[in-house]
Amino acid sequence: MEKTIFEKIISREISAHIVYEDEHTIAFLDINPSIKGHTLVVPKKPIKDITECDEETAVQLMKTLIKISRAVKKGCSAPAVNIFNNSGAEAGQVVFHLHFHIIPRYAREEFGHLPHTTYANNDEAEKFRESIKKSIE
Repeated sequence: MEKTIFEKIISREISAHIVYEDEHTIAFLDINPSIKGHTLVVPKKPIKDITECDEETAVQLMKTLIKISRAVKKGCSAPAVNIFNNSGAEAGQVVFHLHFHIIPRYAREEFGHLPHTTYANNDEAEKFRESIKKSIE
């Protein structure tokens, strides 16, 4: 299987603007940023998406995500940040190596948010709640 662009960055086969690296994770500027300072946090271990992530890697990712979120906010003089992950093609994932986006935010209008919907009624919400609850492993 061909390496992802993130694996090539980790192995230094291609260059990137790396802002942080430790034994488990790496963080670098997004090559196609939504806003300048847009940074990605990636595990060094090749994991397709969040649903395939083991707990140890998740803990290391969260530590780095907190550290880099603080740095992006301070380093970009941003009052806020958005942090998000796309898991699966239907969710907008393009590179199939787990990663989190940290985007400095200055004004709410800079880019849109996810669409919103409502449940038809309490019974419909309860069906979703039960289905999700039963699926917890």
